[in-house]
Amino acid sequence: MHEMKLQDRYFNYILNGTKRIELRLLDEKRSKIKIGDTIKFVNIENNDEFICNVIGLYNSRSFDDLFKDFDISILADSSMTKDELKNVLYEFYTKELQEKYGVVGIRLELIK
Repeated sequence: MHEMKLQDRYFNYILNGTKRIELRLLDEKRSKIKIGDTIKFVNIENNDEFICNVIGLYNSRSFDDLFKDFDISILADSSMTKDELKNVLYEFYTKELQEKYGVVGIRLELIK
């Protein structure tokens, strides 16, 4: 089982079923994730947690490239724009890091 931390907003998007793809840098930790694995997500604000199955993986060179293939309603929530979500991602993952490692979209299925 893998573990990832999430800000409250994105934790709730997955829990509520609007966010079905988690976006991360394809670093050493994320490159170990395989379809069929489970991920425990932990809310960084209150330590709540839930578990998801990994049902798909989408590798790309950058978030810009990955965003071309998916609507915001599956990447976060329709209350956000793609540009807003990209700005949040770029706070954590610079273009240089994206070029070095690539990125991954992790398709999730919440375990009830």
